[in-house]
Amino acid sequence: MFQRMFKTIPAALGLLYLTTSLVAAQSAPPTYQGDPSVYKLIFEDQNFRVILATRKAGVHDKVHGHPAPGIVYNITDCNTKVYEPDGKTRDANSKAGTATAVAVIPSHSAENVGTADCQQLFLERKQ
Repeated sequence: MFQRMFKTIPAALGLLYLTTSLVAAQSAPPTYQGDPSVYKLIFEDQNFRVILATRKAGVHDKVHGHPAPGIVYNITDCNTKVYEPDGKTRDANSKAGTATAVAVIPSHSAENVGTADCQQLFLERKQ
């Protein structure tokens, strides 16, 4: 009995750590609340939310998250540098007229590193 209990304790502590980390990581507000100067909520009902993002050339938006999976449709070409919470960056360049899936993202920020404004539509299915 004690052997099983001692095997369970590390697993339980690991789960507690993971849960605590996820809650802390998910503390970033959604796009339209995190940076309303960039993200405008243009439609919302009980099932969906549509957000228009307009990131002007050179703008680095505020930290935000994507609390639900969704789709992003690129209205314009966008040359973006994404900043992760751990300090890592990645380039996310997309062409006008393309769409991609967006996973749940607890926290990040994005900078328009292009010379033109970046416009995107985010469609999120509410959970």
